[in-house]
Amino acid sequence: MNRIIRILMACAACTLPLAAEAGRALEAADWYRFRPVSDVQVAPDGAAVAYLVTRYDREADESRASLWLVPWSGGEPVELTHGDNVSDPRFSPDGRYLSFLASRPADAPAQLWVLDRRGGEARAVSRVTQEITAYTWAPDARHVVLEMRGTVAEAPKGEDGAKADKAPHPIVIDDFHFKQDKIGYLTPATRTHLYLLDVGSGDVAALNADPEREDSGAVFSRDGHTLAFVGNRDAQGLGHDDIYLVEPRAGATPRKLLTTFSPNHQTLQFTPDGAQLMFLEGDAPKFNAYITDALAMADVKTGTVRRLARTLDRAIVSPRIASDGRAIVFAVEDDGYQYPAQVDLGSGAVTTLVPRTVALELAHAGGHTAVLASDDRTPPEVYALEGGHLRPLTSHNAALFGELTLGSVEDIRFKSAGGTEVHGQIVKPPGYVAGHRYPTILWIHGGPNGQDDHSLELWGYGPPLERQYFATHGYVVLAINYRGGTGRGAAYARAIAADWGHHEVEDLRAGVDWAISQGIADPERLGVGGWSYGGILTDYSIASDPRFKAAISGAGSANQTAMYGVDEYVFQYNAELGPPWKDTALWQKVSYPFFHADSIRTPTLFMGGDKDFNVPLVGGEQMYQALRTLGVPTELVIYPGEYHVLTRPSFLIDRIQRYLGWMDRYLKQ
Repeated sequence: MNRIIRILMACAACTLPLAAEAGRALEAADWYRFRPVSDVQVAPDGAAVAYLVTRYDREADESRASLWLVPWSGGEPVELTHGDNVSDPRFSPDGRYLSFLASRPADAPAQLWVLDRRGGEARAVSRVTQEITAYTWAPDARHVVLEMRGTVAEAPKGEDGAKADKAPHPIVIDDFHFKQDKIGYLTPATRTHLYLLDVGSGDVAALNADPEREDSGAVFSRDGHTLAFVGNRDAQGLGHDDIYLVEPRAGATPRKLLTTFSPNHQTLQFTPDGAQLMFLEGDAPKFNAYITDALAMADVKTGTVRRLARTLDRAIVSPRIASDGRAIVFAVEDDGYQYPAQVDLGSGAVTTLVPRTVALELAHAGGHTAVLASDDRTPPEVYALEGGHLRPLTSHNAALFGELTLGSVEDIRFKSAGGTEVHGQIVKPPGYVAGHRYPTILWIHGGPNGQDDHSLELWGYGPPLERQYFATHGYVVLAINYRGGTGRGAAYARAIAADWGHHEVEDLRAGVDWAISQGIADPERLGVGGWSYGGILTDYSIASDPRFKAAISGAGSANQTAMYGVDEYVFQYNAELGPPWKDTALWQKVSYPFFHADSIRTPTLFMGGDKDFNVPLVGGEQMYQALRTLGVPTELVIYPGEYHVLTRPSFLIDRIQRYLGWMDRYLKQ
């Protein structure tokens, strides 16, 4: 048995060191060998786990995800679909079927397919022309609620239905929040509504779809008599959602259970007895970007709300009610880790299930919890959570990473301005020699919510992987969990509210100072970069610190005033900063990289997707034009057809090659 496989199988707590013998560096071409694992689902009887494995197709220049199944007891995983790009795997409640969304042929609308676990080929059970964005099985396993995008008047059509008008029409906007990355401009035609699909006949009926409301997040009670969902009427972008209960039949009238402030992604689930509904409750609107979601339970009859885990001052991920209804299992984002935990529904006590790991997804059914977990040297794989330990079930990336020698990752901590303690990680190149100063890159995570952690994500937007790419090519890399990021509590995150580019930059500069003082970083060979808020902080950093000899600003912005009404964050702007005309001085303050571009001397590479509505390309274009005007070396790289997160494999490879090439040009001369 291959050594890396033996190490994986011996893992007891997700501490998965790779072989110590010398290997090679991580190369851009390795992206074609990555196998990102995602969308973990546990069978109703707990006997198996389904999940997706994505590969990057070089010839087609696109990613393709296939459906896999692995026994809970262990054994060889089985690939169930081949060739197609599938998504959203689910088990039917009786465990008989595995369902998924797929387009067959590739240019056709995605349909719901079911695969009988007893054998046979997958078959389509829907014949709709609208876009299916999500779905949920009814407990009787004979019906499915489809969440589909489109106006109510556009009733789903069969395969022989009328074709859509291909002529372009004006886009008429009348909602406050009017654009969203990947979706585009938001109109009645982009709102999602709920439909009831009969699995046997394929018939579809609308579930009281209000054309003025967007409905999503549907879940059934265990007895199948009640459907809960989130209804949103935009409410001038205030982030308030109505949670409704309705009998799952056409024409039934929904009953509003409660209204909650939940500007981020909502999650609903009934307790097994159907008496309570779990949901996520937000905090004050001005803090919507900084740890806003807390677990709460609502009484289904009265709407009375009880907040859970009040002492848990951390972001939570993948909350699911345990099969016995006694606890909620979730992951807690905490100081470089994201560990599985649970809260007892009776006492409210929070228990850590596995410390010092990074759990990216959790799935629970049949009394079993499966975890998608990672660490510094092991990409995300599927594990069984048992007795406080993680038992590996998959190892799709072991062969590739067994060939590599990665950089060592160490926790660091230091004092920032005003005495604030800041934490992070340092990645040292293979063969690191103490006392030798190295070219050093400050690689900044996005967000600002989120954190740099001890994982090795394989998706296109993965700072841990990018840090290792630099490290295996001879760089020291700093990953600083600056104020504004999550993982250190609400007060730490909210420290930057309405004060962007201040405390974050202090923390980042202090991290660089620390690395220099330790004899690690070469002060004459410093680079900085990042994507999204990491790109924004790169702009802030080069405008205030002349030490950096090279910079990469991906999907960033420097003139925040110019982002108002251009990106998708108008709610945050109004709640946190106020409109620009009410406090022009504040808006100019948070836009200082653009208005002080003449202080920048750092050669900077700007990058972005031309369809990005999250941080539109104009943010990079403006700074590129400013530096060109000033005679500072700069380039602008535009990825056509790409949104905020790049997905085209050739672009992912092009970007990582440009990352290294730009830093090498200025830091290894």
